[in-house]
Amino acid sequence: MAASPEFQHTIGKPAGFSGTSLHTGEKVSLKLHPAPVDHGIKFRRKDLQDEPTIDAKIDNLKTVERATTIGEGSVRVHTVEHVLAALSAMGVDNAVVEMDANEPPIGDGSAHAYVDVIKRAGIAPQDAPRKFFDVREPMHVESRTGAMLVLLPDDKFRISCTQAGPDNRFTQYLSMEITPLTFEKEIAPARTFVYYEDVEPLMQKNLIKGGSLENAIVVRGEAVLSKEPLRFADEFVRHKILDIIGDLALFGPRIRGHVIAVKPGHGVNAELVRALAREYSRTSALAVPRTFPPGEGGLDINQVMEILPHRFPFLMVDRVIGFEADTKITAVKSVSISEPYFQGHFPGHPVMPGVLQVEAMAQAASILLMRLARTSHRVGYFMSADSVKFRKPVFRCATIFSESEITKTRGAKLAKAKCHCVVNGAVVSEGELMFTFLDQ
Repeated sequence: MAASPEFQHTIGKPAGFSGTSLHTGEKVSLKLHPAPVDHGIKFRRKDLQDEPTIDAKIDNLKTVERATTIGEGSVRVHTVEHVLAALSAMGVDNAVVEMDANEPPIGDGSAHAYVDVIKRAGIAPQDAPRKFFDVREPMHVESRTGAMLVLLPDDKFRISCTQAGPDNRFTQYLSMEITPLTFEKEIAPARTFVYYEDVEPLMQKNLIKGGSLENAIVVRGEAVLSKEPLRFADEFVRHKILDIIGDLALFGPRIRGHVIAVKPGHGVNAELVRALAREYSRTSALAVPRTFPPGEGGLDINQVMEILPHRFPFLMVDRVIGFEADTKITAVKSVSISEPYFQGHFPGHPVMPGVLQVEAMAQAASILLMRLARTSHRVGYFMSADSVKFRKPVFRCATIFSESEITKTRGAKLAKAKCHCVVNGAVVSEGELMFTFLDQ
């Protein structure tokens, strides 16, 4: 199967490296292993009995002080953000991160070493679609310290970040689309940094035991202390973007949206991930994966046309998959490449008109009402359409599942239905429709 950004990927073969961890100062070996589809990223503690694993998910986030720590039960893995950033940005969805200590090696303070390991291992496509989260409405989180993250709709994954230190020292700004290439060249080499006045308090907290000028930049006043010169004039903001990518990887699905960050940190990054998880859970509940069930129970195109008066190009139901408890229906519409409305509706960017998605919902609901009335000698007319929302564009060659549920009826002539359209497991439109039915 050819590699595609729409499909999940794992690494091609095991690969790893060894080094010193930043905060504990311990020697540690890390190795990446391939994993099956829908596995996600898991950390395995090889140094512990039974080699327990921890899912890299927001539910397992434990602390965010100067680093991101995840855990399950009494098992912890510290400072996971750099390896997660590299795996996510380089396109790895499924992998096991095996370690013989509780913190990955810091390398030179950047994600460069992890990118090298991933490239040595190779990236292999898998036969399963990726999960995406398309930002539909603006979201934002902010902290009492003045940190703020805003997430806006975008068809790509983009981050715009403003970094400012104490007294607004070294204020820097950068905006870019995050792709494997831009991450490898522009973000991964950026090293972690610390302000001199924070060093002693961190040491008192038993942190940065493995820190040195070989794996971190120390900012003292207006001076930059490092074993080598800055790799970028704006290296600090680039490293902040690296941390954002790593922390957002705890969300799971890949984000299509624009993150605007002001003075970000692991704490506010985690709050955005929690907000994303809540929104994803809410919208996913509406989108139940559908398959074509075997046997009878539905209607083919000929039976559909015996019930509905519509004909091409206004027939928006190709087939009825089935009915549920006489109150629910699932119908299918294949959006072919030759649909006539593509000639005039955004011809350079062929999108199915939203009103036709509403029509698909209405036709499916009409079939259900006629089934309940045990007659097809009636015509359904719109009376109202409430709470209609178009959440995602529908392009040609898509398959739309129109799902309708009757919520209220009045006699034999009025009915109300809650409806939505689903494409690739995601709700693309929804609404509450009211009809009146008259004899032909």
